[in-house]
Amino acid sequence: MTDVHPRQRRRARLAPAEALIGFGLLLFAGLTLWQTLSIPVSPMYAQVGPRVFPYITTAGLALFAVLLLVQAARGGWQPEEEKEVVLDWRAVAFVAAGLVANVALIGPLGFSAASTAMFVLVSHGFGSRRPLRDVAIGLGLALAAYFGFARALGVNIGAGLIENLLGG
Repeated sequence: MTDVHPRQRRRARLAPAEALIGFGLLLFAGLTLWQTLSIPVSPMYAQVGPRVFPYITTAGLALFAVLLLVQAARGGWQPEEEKEVVLDWRAVAFVAAGLVANVALIGPLGFSAASTAMFVLVSHGFGSRRPLRDVAIGLGLALAAYFGFARALGVNIGAGLIENLLGG
């Protein structure tokens, strides 16, 4: 009989890459908590103030970080066959370029143009080869988000040429 008693099974080894992601997320939760504590709170708020949702977000980040660390301690969440896949650095570069483009373009061009550029670059990084379709989808999503914030919440998240042409 080849059955192995559960206590005799080989202990899972720590997966360092996954543990690094868990620790990074835990550090990000700490940063979020630190920034949340710096939000000024007016004495006019009774129970629910401007810190409530950031606290909920911080708690969620910390919870997921701990869960990721537990998984990393058990050998990681990545199946063995995925660990052997070679990273596509070109795809990573397009996703990173999308994030950089968003940060660089939001000031001069506005939220919608910057978000559309990011959407197109990230879509290309994930394998899309239809840039005109990606522009249309990205612009539609960006405009919906912008006008949702601007009209529904009264928050300006970066008006630019496109938003001004459409009456934002």
